[in-house]
Amino acid sequence: MMIEIKKSINPVKYNFAIMQMEKRLEQISIKKEKELIWILEHEDIYTGGTSYKENEILDKSIKFIKTNRGGKITYHGKGQLVFYFVIDLKKRNMNIRKLISIIEKTIVDTLNYFNIKTFADRKNIGIWYKNKEHLKKVAAIGIKVKKWIAYHGFAINISNDLSKYNKIVPCGLDCSKISTLQKIKKQNYQKIKNKLIDNFLLNIEN
Repeated sequence: MMIEIKKSINPVKYNFAIMQMEKRLEQISIKKEKELIWILEHEDIYTGGTSYKENEILDKSIKFIKTNRGGKITYHGKGQLVFYFVIDLKKRNMNIRKLISIIEKTIVDTLNYFNIKTFADRKNIGIWYKNKEHLKKVAAIGIKVKKWIAYHGFAINISNDLSKYNKIVPCGLDCSKISTLQKIKKQNYQKIKNKLIDNFLLNIEN
């Protein structure tokens, strides 16, 4: 099944990205467009999913958008890779649990290529790295399903400014539990976009 792949060079406003995905979803639902993978970075923004609570915003002056994806509050900005998709679950005979497993495997397999061993945790959804006794979250997952079409996606912290998380309770966690790939292992992550795309396509077609 053909999936269109987009990679944005410049940062993309959050609301614009959501609007574009929702337009694509409507077009897919009437069989007028292909499914989509869209890799981007956002301009600085905090977003709250369907289960966030007001008391998780510690600094009330932040630029915040309430969104319809699953999950709690998080930060997006420079140095964080956002992997969005619009995927037709009905056409693929796939449920949301299977899609989440595909996302988790995609991230874990990709980070394994960079010699970073990570794992998924269904109780604390996302992708985690264990360093001695400390657990660090490196990727967050948030999905919305409408008309049996899934959209939104996941975000991986590569080199973003972790101090931004001090203004919120990120994903319901202590901000010290959030890390970046560069803090875990300093190396060139230039190939990560293509590796994620390749692994996602491989996993979703199998």
